[in-house]
Amino acid sequence: MNLPNSLTLLRIFLVPLLVAVLLTRVENFELWGVAILLGAALTDWLDGYLARRRGQVTTLGVLLDPIADKLLIIAAFVSLVELDLAPAWMVVIIVGREIAVLGLRTIAAAEGFSIAVSELGKAKMALQVCAATLLILVIRYPGLRTWGTVVLWLMVLSALISAAQYFASFWRNVDERVKERGRLHLLRRHKKQDVAAQ
Repeated sequence: MNLPNSLTLLRIFLVPLLVAVLLTRVENFELWGVAILLGAALTDWLDGYLARRRGQVTTLGVLLDPIADKLLIIAAFVSLVELDLAPAWMVVIIVGREIAVLGLRTIAAAEGFSIAVSELGKAKMALQVCAATLLILVIRYPGLRTWGTVVLWLMVLSALISAAQYFASFWRNVDERVKERGRLHLLRRHKKQDVAAQ
């Protein structure tokens, strides 16, 4: 297993640790939680960077990376609901969006095409980490609640808009494939008619 894939697996293993630290509320749990969250987010950037730089992009990495991202974000925000730091309805939108986009990517892969990550999608991930960090720190620094709420709203908006972009990209690809299949079908039919005419 190469280093980028190992970092992705490390991010997955950090997910239950993040939840355990946040929900057991050990001493300084908010600081430990932020450290784990930011460490996991760093592995997200680092695994992609190393994979491209070293030419170590693998099918396993392409499949695991978005799953690891979504597990991390879902775990962080579900924990924030339990800690009464984020509204449940916003977290439902976030979780629903993450599952829907992951489902689209899975269907696209099964159909033989991929959906490129949009710039807004990347910004959304950064906003998610920023919002979760600020909201966790509200436990120790209550004055951060306003900033955390503002970033949370920006994150929800970017999540909805980027989800719409992914759906549009998915349907464009599906339409192109349907048209291509239609063209191939017509060509085959014309060839059969030509052969029959001879």
